[in-house]
Amino acid sequence: MSELTFPTARRRPFDPPDEATALRQQGAMHRLTFADGHLGWLVTGYSAARSILADPRFSNRPENHHPVVPSRMQFQREVPPGFFLRMDAPDHTRFRKLLMGQFTVRRMKELEPRIEEITGSCLDAMQAAGPPADLVQSFALPIPSLVICELLGVPYEDRAEFQEDTKVLVNLETKADDAMAAFSRIGAYLSGLIGRKRVEPADDLLSGLVESGELTHEELTGVAFLLLVAGHETTANMLGLGTYALLTNPDQLAAMRDDPSVVDNGVEELLRYLTIIHLGPVRSALEDVEIEGHLVRAGDSVAFHLPAVNRDPSRFQDADRLDVHRPAGGHLTFGHGIHQCLGQQLARAEMRIAYPALLRRLPGLRLAVTPEEVPMRSDMSIYGVHRLPVTW
Repeated sequence: MSELTFPTARRRPFDPPDEATALRQQGAMHRLTFADGHLGWLVTGYSAARSILADPRFSNRPENHHPVVPSRMQFQREVPPGFFLRMDAPDHTRFRKLLMGQFTVRRMKELEPRIEEITGSCLDAMQAAGPPADLVQSFALPIPSLVICELLGVPYEDRAEFQEDTKVLVNLETKADDAMAAFSRIGAYLSGLIGRKRVEPADDLLSGLVESGELTHEELTGVAFLLLVAGHETTANMLGLGTYALLTNPDQLAAMRDDPSVVDNGVEELLRYLTIIHLGPVRSALEDVEIEGHLVRAGDSVAFHLPAVNRDPSRFQDADRLDVHRPAGGHLTFGHGIHQCLGQQLARAEMRIAYPALLRRLPGLRLAVTPEEVPMRSDMSIYGVHRLPVTW
């Protein structure tokens, strides 16, 4: 039997790798050879994935993990201060409780008028410049970047640096020295910014955390790092890839453009169907655990193939079809359990506003190249499109 490594190569831009689909059809759990030779597990089934993600017997701390692909071997194994995403309870709980109030449904509802303004400004600029345009640079990236910058209190004019360094960090081909240099640059920038907020606080999330006095300077820097990077990188790729998917599915595009009642379901369906987190996450067993007839031993790392999981026909009927009328919910794109994405309500608000606004303002929107010419982010840990050339 040949060694199984994590499948990432896609033959079709919106579908999981054929190998991952074939594996899911064979079962929910498979032995997986990690980049350092560790023999762990790959999860392709929905119920197994949901079960493990909610199970406190599985750790999210990097020192317990084995790397999925060779490029992930480069990153430090210890958890930097404030990087609560890589912590287990109770350390994770302390940070999560402190931040949850900033990302509630109610708080995101209050932000909607500003998100609408930002979206409208991007569309105004696109129309003023005229076609063609790269939708990523003109629309998909600036909307979440500006929103998260304003929410955190990060000057938007500084975006070029952290956006470029983020690309370095999520590129699967980045060399270790380059990754650590990018990591250090973002950390140094945010450390300096937090220092300035101690002297001149403003009405923003980071100033509020500074004034609360509950976190050290290093912890504040780590929290800011996670929120800034996740807050623009993920939603930007959903807006770009989601628009590409709609442009190649005209009936689904028309529904999202013309029927406000389907937008909420449509956003959830795009999140499920596209699943931009296409490498990991990873958990590691702290003790022996039986999952659906498989014994996962203490120390085993478990990687999840979320694109395959979110196409599991045992959970989603006709799972390989994009259907914006599909009843919403259930997908694991935002994770599950205590590490479920903190900013998911912000991402939803941005997508619910941005997709219909784009499609209504530019009813003639179409690709400016053939679908095969759209460059995909197969080389990144977060999937999407590098560019989306469009005209109207």
